[in-house]
Amino acid sequence: MPLSVIIVDDEQLARDELSYLLGGIEDVEIIGQGKNGVEAVNLIKETAPDLVFLDVQMPGLDGFGVIKKLLEKKIPLPSIVFSTAFDQYAVKAFEVNALDYLLKPFDRKRIEQAVEKARKPRTADAVPSERLDAMLKLLEQQQQKTQTTKVLLKANNRLFLVDQKEICFASIEDGVITVVAQNMEGQSNCRTLEELLASLDASLFWRAHRSYLVNINRIKEVVPWFKSSYQIRMDDRKQTEIPVSRAQTRRLRELFGL
Repeated sequence: MPLSVIIVDDEQLARDELSYLLGGIEDVEIIGQGKNGVEAVNLIKETAPDLVFLDVQMPGLDGFGVIKKLLEKKIPLPSIVFSTAFDQYAVKAFEVNALDYLLKPFDRKRIEQAVEKARKPRTADAVPSERLDAMLKLLEQQQQKTQTTKVLLKANNRLFLVDQKEICFASIEDGVITVVAQNMEGQSNCRTLEELLASLDASLFWRAHRSYLVNINRIKEVVPWFKSSYQIRMDDRKQTEIPVSRAQTRRLRELFGL
Protein backbone atom coordinates (compact mmCIF):
# COMPACT_ATOMS: atom_id res chain seq x y z
CA MET A 1 0.00 0.00 0.00
CA PRO A 2 1.24 3.53 -0.79
CA LEU A 3 2.29 5.68 2.14
CA SER A 4 -0.40 8.35 2.58
CA VAL A 5 1.05 11.81 3.24
CA ILE A 6 -0.25 15.24 4.23
CA ILE A 7 1.77 18.44 3.80
CA VAL A 8 1.09 21.42 6.08
CA ASP A 9 2.99 24.69 5.67
CA ASP A 10 1.87 28.32 5.60
CA GLU A 11 4.13 28.99 2.62
CA GLN A 12 2.84 27.86 -0.78
CA LEU A 13 6.41 27.63 -2.11
CA ALA A 14 7.37 25.19 0.65
CA ARG A 15 4.27 23.05 -0.02
CA ASP A 16 5.04 22.99 -3.72
CA GLU A 17 8.67 22.03 -3.11
CA LEU A 18 7.76 19.20 -0.74
CA SER A 19 5.08 17.96 -3.10
CA TYR A 20 7.56 17.91 -5.96
CA LEU A 21 10.25 16.06 -3.99
CA LEU A 22 7.80 13.54 -2.56
CA GLY A 23 6.40 12.97 -6.04
CA GLY A 24 9.72 11.45 -7.03
CA ILE A 25 9.54 8.79 -4.32
CA GLU A 26 7.88 5.48 -5.16
CA ASP A 27 4.71 4.43 -3.32
CA VAL A 28 4.03 7.81 -1.74
CA GLU A 29 0.56 9.33 -2.15
CA ILE A 30 -0.10 12.94 -1.14
CA ILE A 31 -3.71 12.93 0.05
CA GLY A 32 -4.00 16.51 1.29
CA GLN A 33 -2.34 19.86 1.90
CA GLY A 34 -3.00 22.57 4.48
CA LYS A 35 -1.71 26.08 5.08
CA ASN A 36 -2.30 26.42 8.83
CA GLY A 37 -2.61 24.48 12.07
CA VAL A 38 -6.42 24.35 12.08
CA GLU A 39 -6.45 22.81 8.61
CA ALA A 40 -3.81 20.33 9.78
CA VAL A 41 -5.96 19.09 12.66
CA ASN A 42 -9.02 18.73 10.41
CA LEU A 43 -7.10 16.95 7.65
CA ILE A 44 -5.52 14.48 10.06
CA LYS A 45 -8.88 13.77 11.67
CA GLU A 46 -10.63 13.25 8.33
CA THR A 47 -7.98 11.28 6.42
CA ALA A 48 -5.88 9.49 9.07
CA PRO A 49 -2.63 9.77 7.07
CA ASP A 50 0.42 7.61 7.63
CA LEU A 51 2.79 10.58 7.61
CA VAL A 52 2.50 14.36 8.05
CA PHE A 53 5.12 16.91 7.05
CA LEU A 54 4.28 19.69 9.50
CA ASP A 55 5.73 23.20 9.56
CA VAL A 56 6.74 24.35 13.05
CA GLN A 57 6.26 28.08 12.56
CA MET A 58 2.73 29.05 11.52
CA PRO A 59 0.75 32.07 12.70
CA GLY A 60 -1.98 31.14 15.16
CA LEU A 61 -1.76 27.40 15.79
CA ASP A 62 1.84 26.32 15.24
CA GLY A 63 3.15 22.80 14.65
CA PHE A 64 3.44 21.96 18.34
CA GLY A 65 -0.03 23.39 18.90
CA VAL A 66 -1.32 20.94 16.29
CA ILE A 67 0.07 18.02 18.31
CA LYS A 68 -1.53 19.41 21.45
CA LYS A 69 -4.94 19.70 19.74
CA LEU A 70 -4.71 16.15 18.40
CA LEU A 71 -3.93 14.84 21.87
CA GLU A 72 -6.74 16.85 23.44
CA LYS A 73 -9.24 15.57 20.87
CA LYS A 74 -7.86 12.02 21.25
CA ILE A 75 -7.18 11.82 17.51
CA PRO A 76 -4.65 9.06 16.69
CA LEU A 77 -1.24 10.56 16.00
CA PRO A 78 0.31 9.81 12.60
CA SER A 79 4.06 9.86 12.08
CA ILE A 80 5.14 13.50 12.23
CA VAL A 81 8.09 15.10 10.42
CA PHE A 82 8.58 18.70 11.54
CA SER A 83 10.04 21.23 9.13
CA THR A 84 11.29 24.79 9.66
CA ALA A 85 14.04 27.21 8.73
CA PHE A 86 15.34 27.35 12.32
CA ASP A 87 17.10 24.41 13.95
CA GLN A 88 16.59 25.59 17.55
CA TYR A 89 13.28 23.70 17.51
CA ALA A 90 14.95 20.32 16.93
CA VAL A 91 15.17 19.30 20.59
CA LYS A 92 11.60 20.36 21.25
CA ALA A 93 10.45 18.44 18.16
CA PHE A 94 11.87 15.18 19.43
CA GLU A 95 10.55 15.80 22.93
CA VAL A 96 7.08 15.49 21.45
CA ASN A 97 7.96 12.20 19.76
CA ALA A 98 8.52 13.48 16.22
CA LEU A 99 9.61 10.87 13.69
CA ASP A 100 12.11 13.23 12.08
CA TYR A 101 13.07 16.85 11.63
CA LEU A 102 13.87 18.70 8.40
CA LEU A 103 15.52 22.06 7.85
CA LYS A 104 14.55 24.35 4.99
CA PRO A 105 15.53 24.47 2.19
CA PHE A 106 14.58 20.82 1.81
CA ASP A 107 17.07 18.17 0.79
CA ARG A 108 15.85 15.28 -1.35
CA LYS A 109 17.97 12.69 0.45
CA ARG A 110 16.77 13.77 3.91
CA ILE A 111 13.14 13.57 2.75
CA GLU A 112 13.75 10.07 1.40
CA GLN A 113 15.24 9.08 4.77
CA ALA A 114 12.21 10.46 6.62
CA VAL A 115 9.87 8.50 4.35
CA GLU A 116 11.84 5.31 4.94
CA LYS A 117 11.54 5.81 8.70
CA ALA A 118 7.78 6.17 8.31
CA ARG A 119 7.58 2.89 6.37
CA LYS A 120 8.98 0.90 9.28
CA PRO A 121 6.24 -0.90 11.24
CA ARG A 122 5.08 0.76 14.42
CA THR A 123 4.00 -1.46 17.26
CA ALA A 124 0.59 -0.93 18.79
CA ASP A 125 2.27 0.20 21.97
CA ALA A 126 4.65 2.62 20.24
CA VAL A 127 2.95 5.58 21.90
CA PRO A 128 1.20 4.26 25.04
CA SER A 129 -1.45 6.30 26.83
CA GLU A 130 0.92 7.35 29.62
CA ARG A 131 3.35 8.66 26.98
CA LEU A 132 0.54 10.67 25.37
CA ASP A 133 -0.36 12.15 28.76
CA ALA A 134 3.28 13.09 29.33
CA MET A 135 3.46 14.70 25.87
CA LEU A 136 0.32 16.73 26.55
CA LYS A 137 1.69 17.99 29.87
CA LEU A 138 4.99 18.88 28.22
CA LEU A 139 3.24 20.87 25.51
CA GLU A 140 1.10 22.70 28.07
CA GLN A 141 4.19 23.60 30.10
CA GLN A 142 6.01 24.86 27.03
CA GLN A 143 3.00 26.88 25.90
CA GLN A 144 2.65 28.43 29.36
CA LYS A 145 6.36 29.23 29.42
CA THR A 146 6.10 30.92 26.04
CA GLN A 147 3.07 32.94 27.06
CA THR A 148 4.83 34.31 30.15
CA THR A 149 8.26 34.88 28.63
CA LYS A 150 9.68 38.35 29.13
CA VAL A 151 12.61 39.80 27.25
CA LEU A 152 15.49 41.49 29.07
CA LEU A 153 16.44 44.86 27.58
CA LYS A 154 19.13 47.35 28.51
CA ALA A 155 18.32 51.06 28.30
CA ASN A 156 19.86 54.08 30.04
CA ASN A 157 22.17 51.78 32.05
CA ARG A 158 19.16 49.96 33.49
CA LEU A 159 17.75 46.50 32.85
CA PHE A 160 14.06 46.15 32.01
CA LEU A 161 11.82 43.10 31.58
CA VAL A 162 9.40 43.59 28.69
CA ASP A 163 6.50 41.31 27.85
CA GLN A 164 7.07 39.89 24.39
CA LYS A 165 3.55 40.86 23.28
CA GLU A 166 4.55 44.50 23.71
CA ILE A 167 7.49 44.14 21.32
CA CYS A 168 6.92 45.73 17.91
CA PHE A 169 10.11 44.67 16.19
CA ALA A 170 13.81 43.97 16.61
CA SER A 171 16.67 44.92 14.30
CA ILE A 172 20.35 44.15 14.13
CA GLU A 173 23.14 46.46 12.99
CA ASP A 174 26.88 45.95 13.49
CA GLY A 175 26.13 42.99 15.75
CA VAL A 176 23.90 45.01 18.11
CA ILE A 177 20.23 44.05 18.46
CA THR A 178 17.80 46.87 19.16
CA VAL A 179 14.32 45.98 20.36
CA VAL A 180 11.49 48.47 19.97
CA ALA A 181 8.53 47.88 22.28
CA GLN A 182 5.28 49.74 22.81
CA ASN A 183 6.63 52.07 25.49
CA MET A 184 10.39 51.79 25.26
CA GLU A 185 13.44 50.93 23.21
CA GLY A 186 16.49 48.99 24.36
CA GLN A 187 19.25 46.58 23.46
CA SER A 188 19.11 42.82 23.78
CA ASN A 189 21.95 40.67 25.10
CA CYS A 190 21.32 38.14 22.32
CA ARG A 191 24.05 37.87 19.73
CA THR A 192 21.83 37.08 16.74
CA LEU A 193 18.20 37.51 15.72
CA GLU A 194 17.97 33.71 15.56
CA GLU A 195 18.89 33.53 19.23
CA LEU A 196 16.30 36.17 20.10
CA LEU A 197 13.63 34.41 18.04
CA ALA A 198 14.29 31.19 19.93
CA SER A 199 13.10 32.90 23.13
CA LEU A 200 9.93 34.29 21.54
CA ASP A 201 6.56 32.89 20.52
CA ALA A 202 7.18 31.58 16.99
CA SER A 203 3.50 32.03 16.10
CA LEU A 204 3.76 35.80 16.75
CA PHE A 205 7.20 36.75 15.47
CA TRP A 206 8.32 36.63 11.86
CA ARG A 207 11.72 37.18 10.23
CA ALA A 208 10.56 39.66 7.57
CA HIS A 209 14.13 40.50 6.56
CA ARG A 210 17.57 39.23 7.51
CA SER A 211 18.01 42.35 9.65
CA TYR A 212 14.48 42.55 11.09
CA LEU A 213 12.22 40.45 13.29
CA VAL A 214 8.63 41.69 13.61
CA ASN A 215 5.58 40.99 15.73
CA ILE A 216 2.86 40.25 13.16
CA ASN A 217 0.22 41.60 15.52
CA ARG A 218 2.02 44.95 15.55
CA ILE A 219 1.98 45.47 11.79
CA LYS A 220 -0.13 48.57 11.09
CA GLU A 221 0.09 48.81 7.32
CA VAL A 222 1.47 46.97 4.31
CA VAL A 223 3.06 49.45 1.89
CA PRO A 224 3.57 48.44 -1.80
CA TRP A 225 7.15 49.11 -2.88
CA PHE A 226 9.05 48.93 -6.14
CA LYS A 227 9.25 45.81 -8.34
CA SER A 228 6.31 44.06 -6.61
CA SER A 229 8.01 44.25 -3.21
CA TYR A 230 6.60 45.56 0.06
CA GLN A 231 7.45 47.42 3.22
CA ILE A 232 5.52 47.08 6.46
CA ARG A 233 4.70 49.99 8.73
CA MET A 234 4.74 49.11 12.42
CA ASP A 235 2.59 50.59 15.19
CA ASP A 236 5.50 51.88 17.27
CA ARG A 237 5.72 55.59 18.10
CA LYS A 238 7.78 56.36 15.00
CA GLN A 239 5.64 54.13 12.76
CA THR A 240 8.84 52.56 11.48
CA GLU A 241 8.82 51.17 7.94
CA ILE A 242 10.58 47.81 7.59
CA PRO A 243 11.57 46.18 4.29
CA VAL A 244 10.30 42.72 3.42
CA SER A 245 12.92 40.58 1.71
CA ARG A 246 12.12 38.94 -1.61
CA ALA A 247 12.31 35.54 0.04
CA GLN A 248 9.60 36.56 2.54
CA THR A 249 7.29 38.44 0.14
CA ARG A 250 5.32 35.30 -0.66
CA ARG A 251 4.76 34.62 3.03
CA LEU A 252 3.59 38.20 3.57
CA ARG A 253 1.03 37.75 0.80
CA GLU A 254 -0.20 34.52 2.33
CA LEU A 255 -0.36 35.98 5.85
CA PHE A 256 -2.62 38.83 4.82
CA GLY A 257 -4.23 37.54 1.63
CA LEU A 258 -2.54 40.10 -0.65
